[in-house]
Amino acid sequence: MSEGPRAGAAVPGPAGAGPRPEGPPSSPFAAPAPGAADGRSAPPSVVALGGGHGLSASLQALRHLTDRLTAVVTVADDGGSSGRLRRELGVLPPGDLRMALAALCDDADWGRTWRDVVQHRFGGDGEVGGHAVGNLLIVALWELLGDQVAGLDWVAHLLGARGRVLPMSLVPLDVEGDVVPPGGGPARVVRGQVALATAAGRIGGVRLQPPDPPACPEAVEAVEEADWVVLGPGSWFTSVLPHLCVPELAAALVRTRARRCVVLNLTSSQQETAGLTAADHLGALARHAPDLRVDAVVADPRAVGDPEPLGRLCTDLGAQLLLRRVARSRRDDVHDPLRLAAAFRDAFEPSA
Repeated sequence: MSEGPRAGAAVPGPAGAGPRPEGPPSSPFAAPAPGAADGRSAPPSVVALGGGHGLSASLQALRHLTDRLTAVVTVADDGGSSGRLRRELGVLPPGDLRMALAALCDDADWGRTWRDVVQHRFGGDGEVGGHAVGNLLIVALWELLGDQVAGLDWVAHLLGARGRVLPMSLVPLDVEGDVVPPGGGPARVVRGQVALATAAGRIGGVRLQPPDPPACPEAVEAVEEADWVVLGPGSWFTSVLPHLCVPELAAALVRTRARRCVVLNLTSSQQETAGLTAADHLGALARHAPDLRVDAVVADPRAVGDPEPLGRLCTDLGAQLLLRRVARSRRDDVHDPLRLAAAFRDAFEPSA
């Protein structure tokens, strides 16, 4: 992972603007030196891929285990505030990036306050109604700096985020899928994250438009240098699998020395995965990335049902299946950060 910009340095800003700093002072994004001052081994370097609430759940859990943490976020959202900013300004949809940054905020007063600020949405029916403050802040920095990664680094520094947030690509993308109608028949092509997530029928596969989009170089570097890569949970076809459709990122996921952990969802009640079993989720991932090795699969027993089909598929993929209770006690569709952190610890340190 590359170091953050040099403290206090300045470079020319956009036309008509004064000098701007290269990056956040005392950048928190330099990778810690191997080992620890007290002789203990350094925490693992982890890259988590996804978007929305699923990625947020992983990040909230992982930050209990390591501060060497990078989120690689989908940029195919076309709904709500993100969709409006994307259409009006031609920028990356900032919403999933904002949620990842908020998930990495520290639990002290500073982190909690800024987390609430960036997540706050304006009310009313005016032009700013429905926009999240963090979305506007991110886009403002992009316009000022002309650099998406630097803008996200600045927001992370302001929030005191324990980790880094990167887009999976530096161009806005559309996710496109083949949907078989509920009664059967020929598949139809559905384009757009919102349209695909709410389409009636069963999704057979997804791809991105434009095809073969460029990956964010820093995201590829983070994957290549990681100790562990985490995929899921989240909207399977519109947030998780799209990462495997970015050629440079998919290639990095295959060749990295990192081990790979897949976290399955707690429910299949979402429209896009209605009726799919836990094994179906993992099978869809394997079809989209047949060369991807999986080392560990984390699943909640209550969401799996009969574990035998999932166990067989894990064996075929060479993965260890960890059945762990990771849901909150009263809301089975929401991951508990501490329970998920314990499951990650079991996956990362199986001999402990």
